[in-house]
Amino acid sequence: MEILNVTDERFRKYGKVIEGYDFTELVKAMDKSPLPEGVIYEPSIDYLEELPIYKELSENFYGEMPIEIGFCNGHNKKLNAVEYHRDSELNIAATDAVLIVGLVSDIEPDGTYDTAKMEAFRVPKGVGVEVYATTLHYAPANEGEDGFKVVIVLPRGTNYPLKCEHNKNHEDKTIAAVNKWLIGHPEGGNPEGTFLGLKGINPSI
Repeated sequence: MEILNVTDERFRKYGKVIEGYDFTELVKAMDKSPLPEGVIYEPSIDYLEELPIYKELSENFYGEMPIEIGFCNGHNKKLNAVEYHRDSELNIAATDAVLIVGLVSDIEPDGTYDTAKMEAFRVPKGVGVEVYATTLHYAPANEGEDGFKVVIVLPRGTNYPLKCEHNKNHEDKTIAAVNKWLIGHPEGGNPEGTFLGLKGINPSI
């Protein structure tokens, strides 16, 4: 895939670079986090949420909503799945990372999505980007062999286990966790029960 920078004009429909915050302490604290050979996601981490930036992001970026700060770390080259939320997600690169993104509006009425529409964008270390609620995304990727570390900020409770059945409409089959709608690729190694609606190749950087 062609990899553009998040400052490129083509990223504007997916999100934007966040200005006015100092992420230095947060990036440094990520030195404590693991870097597995696969991919790990933790929605809420105490030593990240204890930093002053937690209050700043809750009060300002999220307009006084309760939030969680976690991370997604590891080694990854492929898309494997896409997800979306009912709100923006904030990604802060603790290392250089690549986001593979698309648009929720391109999901077909039957819940399928053509992976040829995905685009890839590089997020330099220390940069924070807002990923809009209308943007399909999943685990970040790494260009080299050193892996990636990305801070993930979301409204509190997102990505936690579901507590009830969901069968109101066609979209409900993709609800995989609290505030998380997931569409997997047949070659993505997704959990049992994932709706495998990604059509085409499994994109790789």
